[in-house]
Amino acid sequence: MSALRLLLLLIFVTGYPVQDALAERVVLFLGDSLTAGLGVEPDEAYPRLLGEMLTKDGVADVRIVNGGVSGSTSASALSRLQWYDKFKPSVLFLALGANDGLRGLTIEEMDKNLAEVIDAARKRGMSVILAGMELPPNYGDEYTGSFRQVYRDLASRYGLTLIPFLLEGVGGVAGLNQADGIHPNAEGHRQIARHVYPVLKAQLDSMRPQKE
Repeated sequence: MSALRLLLLLIFVTGYPVQDALAERVVLFLGDSLTAGLGVEPDEAYPRLLGEMLTKDGVADVRIVNGGVSGSTSASALSRLQWYDKFKPSVLFLALGANDGLRGLTIEEMDKNLAEVIDAARKRGMSVILAGMELPPNYGDEYTGSFRQVYRDLASRYGLTLIPFLLEGVGGVAGLNQADGIHPNAEGHRQIARHVYPVLKAQLDSMRPQKE
């Protein structure tokens, strides 16, 4: 049996979309409920929308894996990354820390946890995009400022691509969030995808071999 026929049989048996079966690069989104798409349909969450945007732009060799888990803090990041080894990600989109802040965990611990997962990802040959978060002002200027700075320091220390605020244009906008005022609605996720897409596309483009 030819390799192509075997591949088509695999697609038929497993139900994998063709673009997943042919994917050469995997983008792993490691996040919390914001990434998981809590309160919206699975196909409305921003990682899925980003995959659709890539396909529309003719980028057919990328598979999106949504590793968002509601309630997650940075403490679980390393073990979760290890679980996703089987997917052999090329890019890690790291979007954790919001729950650390909301629970008042120490800045030092969050920095340590995120640094560990960045180190582990890079040892596995992944490029890393770091998505920062912001906290409500009622947490105090000192804590919110230190929280914000963690992402900037990590990006500088490791030379990472940084999205300073994942929820840029969404956070605090009533019409783009669900009733809890925290989790984006479907339109909010579309705005996140529009915000993230140029960064993700540029990262993927930079990974392509240069044509001679």
